[in-house]
Amino acid sequence: MTLKTLYIVRHGQTDLNKQGIVQGRGINTDLNDEGRNQARQFFEAYKAVRFDKIYISELKRTQQSIQHFIDLGIPYEKLAGLDELAWGIYEGAKSSPETKAAFLQLMRDWVGGNLDSKFDDGESPNEVRLRQIEALSVIMSHTEEQNVLVCMHGRAMRLLLCILTGKPLTEMDSFPHQNLVLYKVTFDGEKYAIESFNNADHLKHN
Repeated sequence: MTLKTLYIVRHGQTDLNKQGIVQGRGINTDLNDEGRNQARQFFEAYKAVRFDKIYISELKRTQQSIQHFIDLGIPYEKLAGLDELAWGIYEGAKSSPETKAAFLQLMRDWVGGNLDSKFDDGESPNEVRLRQIEALSVIMSHTEEQNVLVCMHGRAMRLLLCILTGKPLTEMDSFPHQNLVLYKVTFDGEKYAIESFNNADHLKHN
């Protein structure tokens, strides 16, 4: 028996996504034309789902991605725990040999088990995990909400999926994603199960 179904999506494309520039928690960008198109496509594919509640991060690109659902009158709530990981001094930095080397080293740290490693002024996976557990407790406390739409961010989504499935955070990269991709996760009262993995079917038709 499914007690709750979480439709977890990453936000739509922004210009910085398109340019391959990391945004993070500290950069509050808007969707670009492609991102708005992705939002429309997702809405057309899932508007028949009776969502009881929507949860988004405090960054406007998540609200813009699911605004069509909010316009239907579905209640929504912003949770800081759903914000993207803060990349600190590298947020918004143009790609260069230096930045590439820094990110490569950080990813090696994380995969190697150093989950407290972070950039200056940034956050570590362990720090993000703490605020995500807090956000998740809010979402799961509302037992009357059976179908929930959650819009968040790429790296944060990978970490949350580890928490839900019981995987160590070192395996975060086992959850691929692109802009406005869907992970549908069910909860039966004891465990979470991924029913739809990295689903982008709704984005294939213009």
